[in-house]
This record gives sequence, C-alpha cells and structure tokens, in this order.
Amino acid sequence: MARVSRLRIGTSGWSYPHWRDQFYPPGVPAANWLEYYSNRFDTVEFNGSFYRWPREEAFARYRDRLPAGFEFSVKAPRGLTHARKLRDPGVWIERITRCWQELGSRAGVLLLQLPPDLGRDDGRLTAVLSALPPGIRVSVEFRHASWNVPEVFELLADHNAAYCVMSGAQLPCLLEATADFVYVRLHGPDHNVLYAGSYSEADLRWWADRIREWQDSGRDVYAYFNNDGGGAAVHNARRLRELLW
Repeated sequence: MARVSRLRIGTSGWSYPHWRDQFYPPGVPAANWLEYYSNRFDTVEFNGSFYRWPREEAFARYRDRLPAGFEFSVKAPRGLTHARKLRDPGVWIERITRCWQELGSRAGVLLLQLPPDLGRDDGRLTAVLSALPPGIRVSVEFRHASWNVPEVFELLADHNAAYCVMSGAQLPCLLEATADFVYVRLHGPDHNVLYAGSYSEADLRWWADRIREWQDSGRDVYAYFNNDGGGAAVHNARRLRELLW
C-alpha cells in the first residue's frame, strides 16, 4: 500500500501584536494566543528559539498546550548557526536533543537557517547532520548562493535532510526535494522586501500545484508563511489550506 503523505500548513511564529484584530479577537489575551492559533492550524514554526533557546521545561509546557496531531517546528539557535557557524556543534546538539524529546509527538522539523555570510562548507554541514539523532527531522535554509549545487543536495539526501524551499525577495526559489518531506518557507511576494506583502490567488494556486506534486511523490510537506505584516501570513495560510483540502 502506498504511503499517505502528511500536509502541514501554518505560519512562522504566532505571537505578533499586530495580529490582534487581524487574527486574534480583542477578548483573547496574548497568553492564550498559542491555544487560539492551534485550534485553527495544525502546525507552527517557532522562531523565538533562534534568538533565545528555551529550557527543556519550556518545551514541555509547549507540548502540553498543543492538541494531539499538532506539529511544532523549531528554528535552531543562532548560537549554533550564526555565532559558531556550525563549528563544534556537540553542546548545542545535546541541548536540542533534550528539548526535542520533551516535545514528543508534537515535534515537527528542526530548521537550520544558515547566515548569508557562511559559504559552502560540506564538512561543517556533514558534522551537524551526522550528530543529530535520526528521530529529528531537519531542514536547512541556505542564504549563500554557493550552497545551491548538486553535490550539496546529494549530501542532504544522504542524511534525509530537506533543502528548505524559499519564496522571497532576492532569494532563489529552487524546488529541490532531498528528503522524504519537503519544507517550504514563504517570506512574502514582494520583490524588494522580505516578510512583506500578501500572495495573490494565482501565487497560492501555483504553490498548491507544487505541493500536490510533492505529495504525489509520497513526500510529507510543511509550508510556513513568514509574511507577518498586516496578518497576511494567516490569511495566505488559510487560503492555501482551502485550496488543498
């Protein structure tokens, strides 16, 4: 029997004050926004972890606040990706692994967003991917063009790590599928500014077609809208869900 692929569509983050009235009703306190969000979407990408990695007990609390079937993807700490630039990852891998275990069945994908000044270094990337436990799904978002070569895609495939497909100003949109799942980050349709603007109906239908193609190949798909301005990410995520369900 063919494997049934999973589809998760959500937003990059949920705690945006400017989403009040755009998404969160005035009577819902900010402390309850995650519960409100998770009753309307089945996944989120946690971005606050990039700036300050939470303790294990914080991940346990997130787990307990989320409904069954919800997947909580997490952006890796900048201490690993930007300060150390993937060098000597051992301490960070240990911390990430312990926190991942706390998420349990709510764990989604670990996102490694590499800095734009980090050029291709297969050795560093291999060391990180090899150190991560097999149970952690990982996607890598490259911001330096030197990584976008077949040899790197093969390296990712060897570790069942997903190339992060990107949409956004001056970012290459390469539809590479290197794992048994595809990870998509939609940073906005504006050609000059990241995280701004709202995707058109035509744009969303185009992405819906691409997602169907990935699903037809048996891959799970995670798609996160990161154009938070004006609540566009929420509206775009809702519409994309409508097109695919």
